[in-house]
Amino acid sequence: WQALRGSQRGVTFRRQVPLRGFIVDFYASGARLIVEIDGGYHVEQAEADARRDGELVAHGFRVLRLPERLVVEQPAEAVALIRVALRG
Repeated sequence: WQALRGSQRGVTFRRQVPLRGFIVDFYASGARLIVEIDGGYHVEQAEADARRDGELVAHGFRVLRLPERLVVEQPAEAVALIRVALRG
């Protein structure tokens, strides 16, 4: 959260944002980019996340999922992936 706080290349992220009936981890409204941080979970959760992502994408949002381990252990790499997503 500290790395996303403020802005990335002029894009402001908000945390725990309600969108289309879901609460997303981070959202940059100007880029319509959702960043979700995934912890360890089971198959049913992965299936639910895929349905949720599909619904959000169908409404014009872009969703980037990052493993929690990457965010904790390699935050610079996580931020680099977010910057790539912002360009896309």
